[in-house]
Amino acid sequence: MRNILIIGGSYFVGRVFVEELVKKAGYSIYVVNRGNVPLNMEGMHEIVCDRNDGDGLRHKLPSLDRLAIVDFCAYEPRDIKNLISVLPEGSFKQYIYISTTSIYKDTLQLPVMEDSPKLTGPQPELGPQMANYAFNKWLGELELMKQCRQRKCHYTCLRPAIIYGKYNYAPRESWFFDMIHQDKTIVLPDNELALFQFVSVWDVAKIIIACLENEKVFDKAFNLSAGDLVSYRRFVEVLKEITGKRISVRTESIATIDQQRIPLPFPLDKHLIYSGALIQQVLGLQYTPFKEGMRQTYEYYKQKNA
Repeated sequence: MRNILIIGGSYFVGRVFVEELVKKAGYSIYVVNRGNVPLNMEGMHEIVCDRNDGDGLRHKLPSLDRLAIVDFCAYEPRDIKNLISVLPEGSFKQYIYISTTSIYKDTLQLPVMEDSPKLTGPQPELGPQMANYAFNKWLGELELMKQCRQRKCHYTCLRPAIIYGKYNYAPRESWFFDMIHQDKTIVLPDNELALFQFVSVWDVAKIIIACLENEKVFDKAFNLSAGDLVSYRRFVEVLKEITGKRISVRTESIATIDQQRIPLPFPLDKHLIYSGALIQQVLGLQYTPFKEGMRQTYEYYKQKNA
C-alpha cells in the first residue's frame, strides 16, 4: 500500500481528489483538516488537527514511510516549513503543492508558460484580502523547493488556472446559474475581450493522482489549464447550450459595472491565458473540453439545489 498524506481535502478540489482517490486500490489515505467539514468517507483516515499545530501533528500522525504529501491549503511559506518540520527525516518521498497561476507577473507574452516571470511583491491593488495571496503562494513554492533540497526528496508544484466544478464555494459559475434560474438579466462588459482559461475540478483531481510517485513530474512545476479560450460572451453562450434556457443579457461599460458593483467573477479587461500543454505532454492526459465540463457542473448544481 502507498501512503498518501493529504493536507486539507474537505473543500472543493481537495474533496473531489479524496473522493476519486478512495475509488482506487493500493492507497492508504490520511487526511489532515480542522474538522470544520468532516469527510466521513469510507476508505480513508481523517485526522482532525490544525496544520500549524506541531505538537498535535506529532501526537496524531501515525508513523508512515515513503509518504507522498498532497497539500491543498498552504498559503504562506511557514505553512510548508511547519508541516515538514514535524515529519521524521526520510519519511516522505514527494510533496505535491497546489499553487496557482496567479503567481505570474502581468505580461504581454501570451500564453503564460511555467518559466514566465513571477511576482516580486504583494499586489495592494487587489485589496487587503487578496494583496498577499499570490505572492505568498509563490514564496510557498520557493520554500518547498528549499525544504525538499535539504530533505533530499522531490516536489511537484501544480498551478491551476480558474477552477470550476463540483463543490466550488466561490461564486463563479454558480452566480451565473443562479441568475439564469431566477430569470434575471445578466450584465456583461461591452468589450469583446478579455479571454480566460479554465480547468475542471475533475481534471485537477485526475492530474494529481497521475502525479503521485511519478518520477516524470519530480522537481517540476506545471500550469493546469485547458485549451478553450473563453470570453464572457462565450461563457454565456455555453450556458445557453447546456441549460437550454433563454438567457437575458445586457451590456454595460466596464466603468458602469464597477460603479454598480456587479459581481462578475472574472477580470473585465485583462486576459488570463496560460499554457497547460506541458503537463499534458508529460502525463499523456487530455483536458475535459470547457463545454463538457460545464455541462457536468450544471448537472451537479441542479442535483444540489433540487
